[in-house]
Amino acid sequence: MPDRRHFITTGTLAVTALAFPRTARASAPRFEISLAEWSLHRTLQRRELDHLDFPVIARKTYGLTAVELVNSFFKDKARDATYLAEYKRRANGEGVRTLLIMCDGEGNLGDPDAAKRDTAVSNHHRWVEAAVELGCHSIRVNAASSGTYEEQQRLAADGLRSLTEFGASRGINVIVENHGGLSSNGEWLAGVMKMVNHPRCGTLPDFGNFCLRSGANGACEEMYDRYQGVSALMPFAKAVSAKSHDFDEAGRETGTDYARMVKIVLDAGYKGFVGIEYEGGRLSEHEGILRTRDLLKRYQEA
Repeated sequence: MPDRRHFITTGTLAVTALAFPRTARASAPRFEISLAEWSLHRTLQRRELDHLDFPVIARKTYGLTAVELVNSFFKDKARDATYLAEYKRRANGEGVRTLLIMCDGEGNLGDPDAAKRDTAVSNHHRWVEAAVELGCHSIRVNAASSGTYEEQQRLAADGLRSLTEFGASRGINVIVENHGGLSSNGEWLAGVMKMVNHPRCGTLPDFGNFCLRSGANGACEEMYDRYQGVSALMPFAKAVSAKSHDFDEAGRETGTDYARMVKIVLDAGYKGFVGIEYEGGRLSEHEGILRTRDLLKRYQEA
């Protein structure tokens, strides 16, 4: 993986290329492209990149002006005003918007135990407050639960409604990603949205997270149709995640038909950001981000 110096030096070339496109744009792009911090999770975990520098890298290396954060990379800083102010200074210095915070590890919002469910809701409050401080429009949460199909819908909707009411009081959306278990069933999660029935509660459809059940070796044994899933979630979407893993020689993602996915997104009337979330292992994170960005750009004005 390129080191921090590589990010900065190659960034000058990337931004220069973007500043002088081959042809003038006849109209505004049909969607904008952002970068999810998880795309660089291995680089961050190896401490080759500091979370505070993520917006700088997004702009200088990849020519992108919007990012999506992951709470695990600043887990103890949600209420650290000095830290958040420094992050904002660096992001603002590059003209980078922070769209949302992806929140994990804060408990199950659909826990069958009411006390644990309330605790999970309360644990997310600090991330709502951090999202306000950073100028985000949303926090992304999970809808994990247990029980029957209907019980999990009811429990998840209860926790989400409570958290959404808190977020709404502060102007922040609470959005749910298809992220394993029944949340990867598009019909189930769409049903949860209808039960919550709040304008501040929505979805973050991910192109690739539709595994309903994994085996002992980690391989997916039951998969929900990804195109059907994204179609079901788009009516509630307030963000979109373009998951990618690998590419063929023509630059196409090998597991997802991006042309078909982008059509589903646009046909739903979505006009927001589509976030790059590279999660592959064959290519480096740097190369995977570039391939995903370039693939999305094919459809940005097509």
